Amino acid sequence: MNARHFLLALVSTATLFAAAQAAAQQQRPIRLVVPYAAGGPIDVTARVLAERVKDSLGTVIIDNKPGAGGNIGADAVAKAAPDGLTIGIAATATHAVNPWLYSKMPFNAAADFAPITQMVRVPNVLVMNAGTAQRLKINTLADLIAYAKANPAKLNYGSGGNGSAGHLAGEMFKKEAGIFAVHIPYNGGNPAQLALLSGQVDFNFDNLATAAPNIRSGKLKAIAVTTAQRSSALPEVPTVAATLKGFSIDTWWGLVAPAGTPADVVAKLNQAFVAALNTPETKTRFASLLAEPVANTPEQFGAFMKNELVKYEKVVKATGAKVD
Repeated sequence: MNARHFLLALVSTATLFAAAQAAAQQQRPIRLVVPYAAGGPIDVTARVLAERVKDSLGTVIIDNKPGAGGNIGADAVAKAAPDGLTIGIAATATHAVNPWLYSKMPFNAAADFAPITQMVRVPNVLVMNAGTAQRLKINTLADLIAYAKANPAKLNYGSGGNGSAGHLAGEMFKKEAGIFAVHIPYNGGNPAQLALLSGQVDFNFDNLATAAPNIRSGKLKAIAVTTAQRSSALPEVPTVAATLKGFSIDTWWGLVAPAGTPADVVAKLNQAFVAALNTPETKTRFASLLAEPVANTPEQFGAFMKNELVKYEKVVKATGAKVD
């Protein structure tokens, strides 16, 4: 082999090696970090979307990293390389509540993430033990407020713990309605619901997906949903806002990448996941979880999270709740 042929062979080998490297990079799976345990609604929706985007993005592996109210998993995303190969779930807790609830945060919710798209909105619902509601003659939100005003400090409500979504919704409701009710924190949402079912507490603000079976069975009475509009899952139940103008609080989650992820990479991820969210199959699956798909642009999701962060600062500080 002469020098010319040797150089051509060398160039050809280098070209093939570069192409192989690029192909290998494209074939590397995307890691989607879910900051909560497997089996819950957030995990289920993430797995649904991971399956839906495999044709456009390739394999997406779910990596559950629960702990510290979601902070451990969210921090793993914030600290990952901004190459589009690690993305994660941003939720009400991690990106709106925890920054005000925890004295020290391992990440900056406003600065350490690149929004991709919102995924889901799940209404919360104010529910009462059906027997309690019947005994106190409470059929509407106006009835509940009137009873609370006529019987100061006689009502109580449960939640999954100090700083939980149920606690914050309850405090926001008390403030807007001008009433007082004793807050009883439990160690998680399930014990709080059991306390309501057994009549130990008078009302709760619960996740609609969790409360719906007991509402349908007649064990719980749905008084009002906390979203600005009525829920398609319970269209007959009015909103809190119909009585207390402007009241709006719900559970949401979406997709984020580490800050610094190139705009074209974020755009590609957004396009794939928005398409997946808009499929009839996804909408049907999410509906079974009483979750409403929300597909939007990175800019829209970023603006939404910023507004939620501001909203919950006031709510959390009003409760005085802290986690050290």
